[in-house]
Formats: sequence, C-alpha cells, structure tokens
Amino acid sequence: MGTQNPSAPPRAHVRVAGNKHPNRTPRTGGLQHDNTRFVVIGNHLAQHPELSLLAIGLGTHLQSLPKGAPADIKTLAARFPEGATRIAAALRELEAHGYLRRERVRTSSGRIVTRTISCNQPAAVRQRTEQPCRENTPSAPREKPACKALPAVPRPAYSGPGLLQAATDLLADLRRHDSRLLLSADDTAHLAPGVAAWLEREVTPAAVRRALTADLPPEGLRRPAALLAHRLASQLPPPAPFRARTIAPPPVRHPLRNCDGCDRAFRAPTPTTHCRDCRTDLQEAA
Repeated sequence: MGTQNPSAPPRAHVRVAGNKHPNRTPRTGGLQHDNTRFVVIGNHLAQHPELSLLAIGLGTHLQSLPKGAPADIKTLAARFPEGATRIAAALRELEAHGYLRRERVRTSSGRIVTRTISCNQPAAVRQRTEQPCRENTPSAPREKPACKALPAVPRPAYSGPGLLQAATDLLADLRRHDSRLLLSADDTAHLAPGVAAWLEREVTPAAVRRALTADLPPEGLRRPAALLAHRLASQLPPPAPFRARTIAPPPVRHPLRNCDGCDRAFRAPTPTTHCRDCRTDLQEAA
C-alpha cells in the first residue's frame, strides 16, 4: 500500500488546444469558410443541375472540413482515389459556380500563400457583393428647381432689326446707371421687344431709361429682369398721336419751246419767245 508509482506524473497535464499551443504557428493558408450559418448541405449543391457528381461530392467534403485544413489539389488527391486532374477540374467547376474562391495573399513574413474559401450559400454572397454600398455610392445630383418664367412684355407692331438693336443696346447700358441691373443674354432677349414697343411709341431712349431705373428698391434685387418686365408692361405709354401728313403739290413742269434768238430749247412759266440769256442781251441793248 505504501508503494508509489514513479512513472505516474505528479500532476495532470492540461492540454493546450487549438492555435494556443506554444510550439504551433498559426496557419495563414488552408481552407477558410464563408458560411452564413453552420454547415448545412443545401439542395442547391446536392441537386445542382450543372455540377458533376465529383464536384458535388468534393464541395460537400470541403464544407465539412474544419477551418485551416489543407485543401490543395495534392492533399485532396492523396485523400481520394480520383487523380489530380479530375480533382482540379472539379475545383474549377465549384469555383465557376461560386462554391469556391481562391485568393493569393501575402503573410506577415512576406511569403505568398493561396487561401481557399468555401461558400455554402453562393447566391447570398453574390447578392451581398453586387449590392452597392450606400456610403460609397454617390447620390444622384439633385435637379435644380426650374426658374419661374419672366412676366410677358409688350411687343412692337412693326419690329425691325434697327429697332430691336436699339432696345438691346439700351438694356445693356442699364448696368452703367445701376450695377444691380446687370442682365444676362437670355433676359436681354426677353426684354428687348418690350423696350422696342416703347421706342415705337416715340418715347426717347432717355425717358425709357428713367422709367426703368427710377425708384428702385434700396434692398438687393433678387430678379432684376422680372422687375423690368413688370415695368415695361404696366407703364407702357399710349401710342403717339396721329399726325396727318401734308402732301406737297407736285412740281409744275413747263412746256419746252425754242428761243427765237439762239434757237435753244428752254422752259418758261409764261409765254415768251426768248430764253433768259437772250432776254438779258435784249435788255442790255435797249
């Protein structure tokens, strides 16, 4: 009873599990899992209409392996009786249908290894990768609200190029009198017929300029073109008064006659026989 067993350990050894063992380096390659839940072989793999039987069986085997297990062609060919060529073809089938991804990564030591990722829900992974990220997706540019149309302006009865050009020059010169009346090309083209209607009614350019620039609000003008359009329409003067044009009588053309002194043709208001020169000579001779 007092004999002791010298081969028995003094205390029970605690097993260090997993990657916490001091003599075990963590694996950077090997099989990785991209699973939405614990391993469940779905009908989409077991009854896949395009995968071969070898690819279906190999996909099932890869999904059952623990994380970090070797999944290269050499290891799989040593595990199964199928050769490396058939296993490589089956891996390409799984990769083409999204059940497998192979990435080349660089470890902390600088060595490049191949990481094999097994997916048991390739449709969910594809949908997750194809869905654009809201943070990175640029938001669609907001459409600027359409600018309110300018009020209508009067139109001249007879608009010629000279009249419209004079109206355009008058509008372009308004900024010299008030810097707030700087108009765009579109605003000037809209207002020019209204100014032409004023000029057509015999309003001088100076009077039109005073009507447009007088008593402007002291605060800033939000839409100067709208204010000018309103003034052109609301303060339009009446047409110029009608003036009967006096028609001058046509000039009297006297008949031609020949001079009795020099036989030269001449016109004279009264019947006479000599032209002006001959009459002058007769008067001097007398």
